[in-house]
Amino acid sequence: MECLRKIRWSELLPAATPISPAAALISAAALLASCQVSSIHSEPSPVDVYKEDPVAVSRGGAIFRSVCSGYCHQTTPTTGDALFLFDCSWKHGGSDQEIFQTITTGVPDTRMIGFADNLPEGYADTWRIIAWLRTRSQCDDLNP
Repeated sequence: MECLRKIRWSELLPAATPISPAAALISAAALLASCQVSSIHSEPSPVDVYKEDPVAVSRGGAIFRSVCSGYCHQTTPTTGDALFLFDCSWKHGGSDQEIFQTITTGVPDTRMIGFADNLPEGYADTWRIIAWLRTRSQCDDLNP
């Protein structure tokens, strides 16, 4: 990544450009901020990768039906304490990372246990489940 390499001051400011130390610090801070933003958005979520792989999505669905839906979550709206996961309402956070966190660590004082990396293929299967949920979502915004 371009932002992770060492950058010389001469690359940022031509030698003939007079600049105060305060302006140099502001420039450096702006550069760092732009690097952090670009690196955050430049790498796809594992979900984005798995959503493009029909085998991975199918595996995520099979695991959801056998583990998640087999005990708590349903694939159609029903009453009960297990949330319906295909609408746009995410009680514990709807970003890919928040869903991952919920699945891996659970939700205190609920039946939602944390699976950690205990699915057959560890965290990869957790991401596959999220990819499957995203492909079945009834929400226009797939990352609420």
